[in-house]
Amino acid sequence: MPPSLSHVRDLVTAYLAEHPDEHPALSGLLNSLDADGDPTHRSTLPGHITCSAVVIDRARRVLHVRHNASGLLLPPGGHVETSDASLLAAALRELEEETGLPASALVLTSRFGDRPIDIGVHDIDARPSKAEPAHQHYDVCFVFRLTDDASSPALAPQTEEVSEAVWLSSGEVHSPALRAKLARSGRDGTIVPVNAGAVAGRRPFLPMEASTRDLLAQHAAEHAVPAADLTAGPETGAHAAAPPGTVPHIVGVHLYLEHDGRILLGRRHPDSAYAGGSWHALAGHCERESATACLVREAYEEAGLVIDREDLELVHTVHLVDRPGEGSRERPGERPGERPGGRPGGRPPRIQLFFRAGRWEGTPELREPDKCCAWQWWSPGDLPEAIVPYTRAAIEGVQAGRPYTEWGWAR
Repeated sequence: MPPSLSHVRDLVTAYLAEHPDEHPALSGLLNSLDADGDPTHRSTLPGHITCSAVVIDRARRVLHVRHNASGLLLPPGGHVETSDASLLAAALRELEEETGLPASALVLTSRFGDRPIDIGVHDIDARPSKAEPAHQHYDVCFVFRLTDDASSPALAPQTEEVSEAVWLSSGEVHSPALRAKLARSGRDGTIVPVNAGAVAGRRPFLPMEASTRDLLAQHAAEHAVPAADLTAGPETGAHAAAPPGTVPHIVGVHLYLEHDGRILLGRRHPDSAYAGGSWHALAGHCERESATACLVREAYEEAGLVIDREDLELVHTVHLVDRPGEGSRERPGERPGERPGGRPGGRPPRIQLFFRAGRWEGTPELREPDKCCAWQWWSPGDLPEAIVPYTRAAIEGVQAGRPYTEWGWAR
């Protein structure tokens, strides 16, 4: 089956939300989405969708092929086939057919993921030999990076359609619009280590096997592990094994969930002891478990999201110590600057780990309404004013490609 109309419409809608000034140029494509025909079929006129793969190597060069039909050096691409389950899959198929470069040699970029970097409009001359009138191509371009072990891949151009495959500087990209977007994209930032082949022919977020869901449900119902007692005295609980002179740090895990360029945040209940009424990432404290196991559990318990540990990638770390009076409320009987248990110095320092989920199953649900009263997707460039400060810092760090932030420590 070819890509569904809803898939194409969602992708184009998300693209135009980021590039509203391109509505006039893409009016023909928008009209075709409202018609009865298939906008991805090459017989659909006066225009139809094609797909291209913009591949960037470690030297920041862009892969181009010289198309026999036009004689131009362009990123690999072509028409959508009925076997392509998505537009991204079509771009990957065309890339491999025209250059021999497989999807397994590629990773998606953190800036765009499985969303297009550009949708170009190209006028195509009539081809009487194929009974094709003049028409337009709406070329949906996806951007990829080479994996570290594929820095100099062997290319095998498909001579029936292309005459050569070469690497050009980004300044030599034929399309001015694509060239400008590459220059603005921060394309040499953080890479999402997701094999692009994992999404070829399938939807971006793949369903987990039933066994994974069953295991999560069983764990939540029967095998909750009690947290270590951080308020215990120095001879018990979490402090028993701490070497003299050290201060135990709490490990917190956070879900950096991104879809269509937006980040999932939850609004903490107004009565919450910490950051009541503020927006925050889905988060929790590690019990006697690994950080990824904790986040998988928290995502299921708090929002009904099913995530596999293998699909989590650490994208930012915040080493946090609370400033006096920030983030939390004093509890009855607590003096300012005193942490639970009567020990001075505020709450224990924390190591806050932010993990990106490459795929997941489910739609965020309010499963713990006493803790979280709303889930909402936010643009990284337009975050809510009432947001936990270190969460904002972490999101900004991920967007900038920085792996680490220190928050609250005296300098």
